[in-house]
Amino acid sequence: MSATPHPAPVPPSGASTGSRAPAPEPQPLVVRTTRIDPLPADLTALVDLLPDTRPLTWVRRGDGLVGWGEALRLDSFGPGRFADAEAAWRATLDRAVVRDEVRLPGTGPVAFGTFAFDDGAGDHFDGARPEGSLIVPRVVVGRRGDVSWMTTVSPADQLDAPGSEALARTVRETVTSPGRVRFADGAVAARDWPAVVAEGVERIQAGELDKVVLAREVLATTERPVDPRWVLARLAAGYASCWTFSVAGMVGATPELLVRSEKGLVTSRVLAGTIRREPGMSDDDALLHAAQLARSSKDLEEHEYAVRSVARALEPFCSSMNVPDAPFVLHLPNVMHLASDVTAVLDPATHASSLTLAAALHPSAAVCGTPTTAARDLIREIEGIDRSRYAGPVGWVGADGDGEWGIALRSAELGEDPRHVRLFAGCGIVAASDPQAELAESEAKLVPMSWALGGLS
Repeated sequence: MSATPHPAPVPPSGASTGSRAPAPEPQPLVVRTTRIDPLPADLTALVDLLPDTRPLTWVRRGDGLVGWGEALRLDSFGPGRFADAEAAWRATLDRAVVRDEVRLPGTGPVAFGTFAFDDGAGDHFDGARPEGSLIVPRVVVGRRGDVSWMTTVSPADQLDAPGSEALARTVRETVTSPGRVRFADGAVAARDWPAVVAEGVERIQAGELDKVVLAREVLATTERPVDPRWVLARLAAGYASCWTFSVAGMVGATPELLVRSEKGLVTSRVLAGTIRREPGMSDDDALLHAAQLARSSKDLEEHEYAVRSVARALEPFCSSMNVPDAPFVLHLPNVMHLASDVTAVLDPATHASSLTLAAALHPSAAVCGTPTTAARDLIREIEGIDRSRYAGPVGWVGADGDGEWGIALRSAELGEDPRHVRLFAGCGIVAASDPQAELAESEAKLVPMSWALGGLS
């Protein structure tokens, strides 16, 4: 289905629109959600529905949402990107006509979103490149347990066929492999990255900050254009416990849930502290490594900073909160993480949406450092790459404000050239960090996307 024209981008906060004529008032959106026949009980059942190479995806353990087409796109810029996006979303909903026959989280109007890591104050910001995007698909298919549904979104004068009829009309392009993949250093070569980490350690030991998260990039060149659906299907099957996502060119499978808000209950999964899981490692060896991670003073210190930052950010919006006394070890195919699930009850008087909470939480100590401002300044000074939307919030928001937002980790950015992909990995640096060990950790964190592209067996 072809996308309808979307409104002019939201200008940066405080920016004047000058003498430009106002954009024409868009048609109100008509949103219809109906139940459809249950989908196959496969981890990739939702991803397998995607008809073309512009997918919108948020899937975990076979449940979640996928979308295609573009009924509306709301771009935002700079430090005000979250607030501007939410205001534009609320204005869109005020004019929408909604019929939701299912009434579950993810039904009715849904916008998929992705936001840049930085707030637009860095040297790369020119006021022209959107640093936040909310995209409302023409079609959304969702599954939650044994209930499957379809939502169609149309301008009032271009109504789509509802439910299963629209799904039956969808023509699906063939998914193709990217073929051979070559990897090369990004802006900072792998051999030079330990020196960047060493600089971070030195600044921490000098007392300038407590923790900083430093990232690196790897550039992939593929034989054939990358079809995101190829990558998504492999990630959804191979990393089922992660949230597989695709929004505005960012694809990945994140293990870290920035925030979920559902009917007044707020959840945030905090990951910080990592050990590599070697290929072919036995279950007994994995348990020994997990025990080693759980006793590591360096990793426990890194984790504590991250949990504190999340609890501090959520506190103004919540009436009560539960912060675990100690983390558990999350086992993934490539790594093991120290993890804590922070839960809270939303204070209804705050009227905070999931996007509001995501904005308050970002950037957490898990992806930036502590104190936040000092860590962000150091990242800008020494990291040497433009993170773009890596390590920024990615997810979805519904009409009632509920939604799920992850952190765009274990991810890649698809460029304008469909044969070129930027892969990212980052590590939390504290005073006890060893630069060579951090390089090895970053290599482990690159494995999911390298494997999904077909670059690793």
